[in-house]
Amino acid sequence: MKQILDYFMIDGEVGGNQDWFRNVVMHIGGCAAATACDCCIYFAKYKGKKNLYPFDAENLSKEDYIQFSMKMKPYLRPRMSGVNKLWMYTEGFGKYLEDIGEKVEFKEFSGEHAAREAAVFIKKKINEGTPVPYLMLRHKDKKFADFVWHWFLCIGYEETADDLLIKVATYGEATTFSLKELWNTGYKEKGGLIGITVHRNL
Repeated sequence: MKQILDYFMIDGEVGGNQDWFRNVVMHIGGCAAATACDCCIYFAKYKGKKNLYPFDAENLSKEDYIQFSMKMKPYLRPRMSGVNKLWMYTEGFGKYLEDIGEKVEFKEFSGEHAAREAAVFIKKKINEGTPVPYLMLRHKDKKFADFVWHWFLCIGYEETADDLLIKVATYGEATTFSLKELWNTGYKEKGGLIGITVHRNL
């Protein structure tokens, strides 16, 4: 079984890119805001939720994305320890959505769960056509160094005999990882996943 979401490109890159941010704190610590921005663009472009993105979702540009990130910044502001709790993300992103009059439900899925449970969670949301924000804190495997203390989006998966390969988007690129390897960080302090459910307007 394989399921990859239709995603979007901005100036030749996969989704948005935190490296574009000119604001110093956003450039360093704007990953949570970037994933929220990408979710809003995705829902505006593919789910008819045009009000989530204040620009034209059919004509995406780097400049509009940078401006949008600054609108998101107060809600998911970078801080000393980062947006390092799932509730910080759902609270901040939820406030942005509330302020624009949108009803969205979040389900926080702690990194304390087993990898097989995370696989079920990810598959369910991707099958519903929804990207999954993923928070990873520390990891003992150095090949994941670029993803330490970082929010990114899971945008697809492929099942194998004993694992789930997940496709993730961050820094304007798509990468595929073994969920089993990524999930089992080797540290007690865990991140987790966010399930998003967007409600149809009445």
